[in-house]
Amino acid sequence: MKPGLLFIATMLSLLTACQESPSGRSQLALLPDSMMDELGQEAFAEMKRQQPVETSPAVNAYVQCVAGHVIDAAVRVYPPESMPESWEVVVFDDPQPNAFALPGGKIGVHTGMLRLAQTPDQLAAVIGHEVAHVLADHGNERMTQQLGIQSVLYVVGFFSEGEGQRLLMEALGIGSQLGIALPFSRAHEREADLLGLNIMASAGFEPQQSVNLWRNMAAAAGGQPLEFLSTHPAHETRIERLQEEMEVALKLYQAATPASCAG
Repeated sequence: MKPGLLFIATMLSLLTACQESPSGRSQLALLPDSMMDELGQEAFAEMKRQQPVETSPAVNAYVQCVAGHVIDAAVRVYPPESMPESWEVVVFDDPQPNAFALPGGKIGVHTGMLRLAQTPDQLAAVIGHEVAHVLADHGNERMTQQLGIQSVLYVVGFFSEGEGQRLLMEALGIGSQLGIALPFSRAHEREADLLGLNIMASAGFEPQQSVNLWRNMAAAAGGQPLEFLSTHPAHETRIERLQEEMEVALKLYQAATPASCAG
């Protein structure tokens, strides 16, 4: 086969290869996990160079405690191959209420989020949701969806490292200005809500507090665009869906050892 035809055939085979997310949803995610992990680690290192890091031992111990319980539960609930081998958790001194998780086992929580997530259970809902985005490979999937053939070209080395980091950050919902969150798709948000709810409950955090968290978010956001104008689900819709899944989450919570992290 001629080189050009071989290249096209390879691209088509990649584009038709599908996988399943942890919830069983079919997805197309073309970039190798090792590449996503490397980009996540590089992006996180750049964040730590650019943003001030919270130095309070009490605040760091609190966030590390909650994150540790959530990560341990995620390892128990989902196959080991879905999880990074280790995780790094950093609290950034930033008033923006934001949190994120990157491929390669990196979690960032802004001090501003700690004012909205008022209890350990609510913080667990935030971190569980963000870890779920990584478990479900949403960044990889969104890069594939948004960039199409460009993402495949990146796989074979046509994009520079800097360009790859920029595309990764956009795909993971982090804007060019650090701390500015861009929305995942509604399907990704719904899946992260469900997976995160089960993770936090399995970690021993009270799942009903996820609803209280989003009520806090709604109050802080004030007016929000109509749902059909936004890729994020409306707060009311998100709360309704969480409540629909609460019976299963409560059973997981009742079977778990209660988590204890002083806020």
